[in-house]
Amino acid sequence: MVVRRRRKSRKLRGRTRTMGWGRIGQHRKSGSKGGVGAAGMHKHMWTWVIKYAPTWFGKKGFNPPRIRVGFRPETINVGELQELVDKLSAAGKLPQEAGRPLVDLAAMGVHKLLGRGTIKTPVKVVVPAASEQAIKKVQEAGGEVVVLAAQEESGETE
Repeated sequence: MVVRRRRKSRKLRGRTRTMGWGRIGQHRKSGSKGGVGAAGMHKHMWTWVIKYAPTWFGKKGFNPPRIRVGFRPETINVGELQELVDKLSAAGKLPQEAGRPLVDLAAMGVHKLLGRGTIKTPVKVVVPAASEQAIKKVQEAGGEVVVLAAQEESGETE
């Protein structure tokens, strides 16, 4: 087959009905280009695939299985709790209980209190779960941590 090296516009000479492509759909639709989209990638367009898209077929690498997709517990550190207490007390939105500010993290959508950072304010914290280090730091500051999961296990209710 002869390779066409000249521009297409050189072929389309004269404003005729077929522009030199013959009668009845000779240069029309997708048959003239070898199919629509990715048709023929494993057949008549294989040389194009090898040259321009060598990774078109096959797999490479490893995708680890996703375990427990969706739920990711919302956490807060003790240092962030101190910042939250300062911010809420400055705004006057922090309720008091037994002379200490009450922070209900469960109502704020936090699932666990973690122990990074320091806290100086004695606060009462209500949270579904907390690490041992976080509980220790809050108690050392003169506060109290109420863990809701521990209450449910022992059968206590407020």
